[in-house]
Amino acid sequence: MQNKKEKLFNKLVKKDYNSKLEIILEKKPFDENAKNLLLSILYKIEASYKDYEKIKRNVMSKEEYIERLINLIQENCDNITICQINSKEKNILQDKTFLVDKENKRIICYPIERKMLYCIAKISKNDEIIKKDYPIIGETLSNLINIGNNIETVEPLRDFNGYSWTTIYKEVESITHNIIYQNLRILLGQEFLEKMIKNKEFIIDYMEILKNRLEEKYGAKNQKDIINIIEKLSVLLELQYNPKKKEEFKEEKIKIEEKLKKISNKETYIEMISKEKKELTQAIKIIDETVNDKTLLQEEYSKRNEKLPLKEKIFSVRILSKLMKEEREEKLNKLEKLNELLNPKKFVSYKKEIEQKYEFLKLVEIKDVNKEIETMLVKLQKIFLKCYQLKIRNINEKLKILNCIYEFRYYSLLPFNFEKNVSEINALQKELKEVRRFLLDKAQELKVVAIISKNKEIDEEILKNIFTIRMITLEDVYIKLIKEKDKLYLQLFDEEIFEERIELKDFGNINKKDLEIKINKKIKIFN
Repeated sequence: MQNKKEKLFNKLVKKDYNSKLEIILEKKPFDENAKNLLLSILYKIEASYKDYEKIKRNVMSKEEYIERLINLIQENCDNITICQINSKEKNILQDKTFLVDKENKRIICYPIERKMLYCIAKISKNDEIIKKDYPIIGETLSNLINIGNNIETVEPLRDFNGYSWTTIYKEVESITHNIIYQNLRILLGQEFLEKMIKNKEFIIDYMEILKNRLEEKYGAKNQKDIINIIEKLSVLLELQYNPKKKEEFKEEKIKIEEKLKKISNKETYIEMISKEKKELTQAIKIIDETVNDKTLLQEEYSKRNEKLPLKEKIFSVRILSKLMKEEREEKLNKLEKLNELLNPKKFVSYKKEIEQKYEFLKLVEIKDVNKEIETMLVKLQKIFLKCYQLKIRNINEKLKILNCIYEFRYYSLLPFNFEKNVSEINALQKELKEVRRFLLDKAQELKVVAIISKNKEIDEEILKNIFTIRMITLEDVYIKLIKEKDKLYLQLFDEEIFEERIELKDFGNINKKDLEIKINKKIKIFN
């Protein structure tokens, strides 16, 4: 009876969401193609989200996700144009599949559902979610986290269809952005990142909170290592995807090098600051004298206009007076900053900031950016796996351990590059095995997972497969060991449906005494 009620409720909810979106679309100047595409996206998400939520864990509820999606369309999309093969919009897009104009709340996109959903996620984002107090990386980290969140928004539609879970690696907008974002989400939680992304004012320094939370949960060293790598990766990804930014960084690097030369000798630097202060003080004095003397002001007016082209001439003495007062304010601000730099503490802080900025800008010198990104991504995963083991160390509840098994399976199957997922990366095998074994020991201790063998190597070799299968519900997984001559095979089943047969190459001559289960008998892995 309860199941029937739940099904009826779900149907009513579905109808309400469709109706709500239809009412919003009636007021929008979208053509029928755009409206149909949006309704199709909603329909497919409603069908797939239950599986997405089960597999991934630690995500917003279906109701929250759909409400947010509908609100994004209502608040941020005033003009959606579907680009057809022969339409004029094709010339606007050129070699791109979509265009997002945040200022005018406009989207142009080919009729591809996942691309349209990505556009809706992208158009809603604040470009800056990290304070400008973080030179260089304020912008690059904002981009990294925003893009990661955009990719996550598309995932329920991209990888799930209501009955299976499939990831086509080439359809992931950026594999590297995605895996870094998922690292942070698993370690810090979905809710925290959502708050960080929605941040419109910088009263709260979410970057500082992020660092503090990492330190509280995983220790100072792990926090420092994670942040250091993510900051550098954010810059490298900017260089990889944005050629214009690469040129900007090169120019900025030259300027910073000049500043570093100037401040390398403290005595010479103080002399230079003192000289600049005198010049500014004198300039302010001259402005004061000129503004307060009609004759001098008239002379200055004539001098300036003689040098200026017609279209830039100052129209009156009154306007000149206003301009000179603004110039005075600028010089006073510069003077104040120079005074601060003469303070020993401020000087040290300023020098440190310049040096940190230079460290990031030096990344433009890397010749093979792609290789460097992959190397650093491996380092990040090793630290992540160390932290994940800390995360599950104190968990002693069946449901929480089951959630961790699902979560770790999801992580293991994340694309690492266009050919392999995380579980297939050779450089991570040692760390993956440690976490896997630690998690299985916990699960077996709490009687969540069956013990296949008291020999840990055999047990590990068999049970590691639950972290690489794409069956939706792990609790429905059965296994059977089959002995054929000198070979041993593992069969995996989803209830009665045969899913996979794997040869256990190193255990062909296994002794039955080493097993806690019978050969050729199907057993359920999860208790």
